[in-house]
Amino acid sequence: MLIDTHCHFDLYTNPKEIIDESERLGITTIGMTNLPSHFKLGINHVKGYKKVRLALGMHPLMAIEHKKELPLFLKYLEMTSYIGEVGLDFSREGIDSKELQMYSFKRILRSVQNKPKILSIHSRGAEKEVLELLKSYEIKNAIFHWYSGDLKLIDEIVSSGYYFSVNTAMISSKKGKKIIERIPKNLLLTESDGPFIELSGKTVKPINIGLIINYLSKLYDVEKNSVEELIKVNFYRLINNLKVI
Repeated sequence: MLIDTHCHFDLYTNPKEIIDESERLGITTIGMTNLPSHFKLGINHVKGYKKVRLALGMHPLMAIEHKKELPLFLKYLEMTSYIGEVGLDFSREGIDSKELQMYSFKRILRSVQNKPKILSIHSRGAEKEVLELLKSYEIKNAIFHWYSGDLKLIDEIVSSGYYFSVNTAMISSKKGKKIIERIPKNLLLTESDGPFIELSGKTVKPINIGLIINYLSKLYDVEKNSVEELIKVNFYRLINNLKVI
């Protein structure tokens, strides 16, 4: 059983092909959206699937759209247990919209506070700020997607009980491997982050989670089915008490 906790299937050339494949192969796939208007367009298309869910997102790199999109975020909040992609991006690409990002992320966190939601978090260049805000708003269920920050901060994130989702790009880089080694096994999840990653010139898909399973199998010196079971246990521990939809 494969689990993809972060996939932008709405951004593939043929989204239906991707979600049909996930459903057919039994891959639990959580689809991210970058704006609530995208969630609005997609939610009715995934309602008939057992293994596929759609998350409600406000991507930090689309902060210029947040003010007009926020009412939609609040409107659709009760339609899903999954919130993502949300967070902050203070890299060179995102730093100019820092204040807008901070305002909307705080508003998002306030709106989900004490609600049974799971957040998939973008934190590039703003890992400390994201962590402080999650703790400040007492967010209990969050996944740091494609974490790329300081190794030492991982320990603080872990002490707060938050998870990490890792992808094929991370198992192919020196820093990514060090990050994976630092993450406790019980807080590890898998993601594709498709279609933003390529493998041998082809766009990554949820089925490629198998490559991460293979890597972890060698890293932990256990059978692949043991790694799949580990990820499954971690994921269901996260969702079991939330009555997810």
